[in-house]
Amino acid sequence: MSPNAGRLARPITELDGTSSGHQPCGVGEFDRVLGGGIVPGAVILLSGEPGVGKSTLLLDVASRVAASGKRVLYVSAEESAGQVYLRASRTNGLQENLYLANDTDLGSVLGQIEHVKPELLIVDSVQTVSSGLLDGAPGGVAQVREVAATLIRVAKETTLSIILVGHVTKDGQVAGPRTLEHLVDVVCQFDGDPHTSLRFVRTLKNRFGPTDEVGCFEMSGEGIIEVPDPSELFRSGTREPVSGTCTTMAMEGKRALPVEIQALVIPSSAPQPRRVVNGVESSRVAMLLAVLERRGGIAVASADVYVSTVGGIRIHEPGADLAIALAIASAAKNVALPPTTIAIGEISLAGEIRPVTQADQRSSEAKRLGFDVVLDKGQVSIGQALKNAFSSTPARTKQPAS
Repeated sequence: MSPNAGRLARPITELDGTSSGHQPCGVGEFDRVLGGGIVPGAVILLSGEPGVGKSTLLLDVASRVAASGKRVLYVSAEESAGQVYLRASRTNGLQENLYLANDTDLGSVLGQIEHVKPELLIVDSVQTVSSGLLDGAPGGVAQVREVAATLIRVAKETTLSIILVGHVTKDGQVAGPRTLEHLVDVVCQFDGDPHTSLRFVRTLKNRFGPTDEVGCFEMSGEGIIEVPDPSELFRSGTREPVSGTCTTMAMEGKRALPVEIQALVIPSSAPQPRRVVNGVESSRVAMLLAVLERRGGIAVASADVYVSTVGGIRIHEPGADLAIALAIASAAKNVALPPTTIAIGEISLAGEIRPVTQADQRSSEAKRLGFDVVLDKGQVSIGQALKNAFSSTPARTKQPAS
């Protein structure tokens, strides 16, 4: 028996890719992360910790896609259809084209797909769906692989777009087999600080777009809200000069975000002075303290040092080194930096200010937001940077374009 004509190999010049373009889902920040929207036939894995807001985000996506006239099937394997309905009514997500199902059996899910014939399928979550053809409890390696492989096959054969919700383990990895990440087309991570309402969607893998985009959201009583301009989220409300604060321009994907670094340095009576950090790497701060002591003449060895970011954001890149060092020095000297100062640069063990990636984009965004002094790789050393930062007329500055 000959194979299906649709599967026969054809010259690539005879194929048409217009039907495989990105289709916006209506949530701008989610579309941004995906590279412009959801590709027909794509399988997306959205992972995140319990309670971070994955179901709320996807219900918003489902309702907006349904509002555009497309049929959406939302399979909730963890909550009842009534619970999903209550959330949808609270977030104004009730749409006629949005179908809800409460199933944990893969065969029943396939039957729902055949009955509804949706253009978008959301399965919440893949670890709670099991196949009757295999033994083992839901969430096991064999079950997760079988469920994902079957749904991926359906997506490729019918151009049905599928979003799978995945749980994460204690170390932040997607629960289940690692091969699940290799099977799907897009892997997104949804995370945020549990003590704040801010949420981020990051792309870890994307066959149809970039992997360095970040979407910003905020949780509220009405659901999840997009934050297209998060420039004010990571800075304190006061604009008066305060010692121990310095702003840097951090890169989140292709976005340059101003982030305020706060530091507090106080004398310590303990044999081992405390080093408490939040939002930055403790090993990086320890290195910067040693450089400040040796290369900058800032005595902090016998003092308690506290360093934190504003807004709960976490910075892992070395481009914030200079801002952290200046904030610590400002706290140690009890001298405030000018509020328009922004510091960008990596500090080496030799005390040199090293260049950072996407420096022009960071500087341009800093000028757009009203920062008229940018301390960066123009500094020769950390000692010179400290001298210029605390001088009333810095020797090396970048002035905004006239």
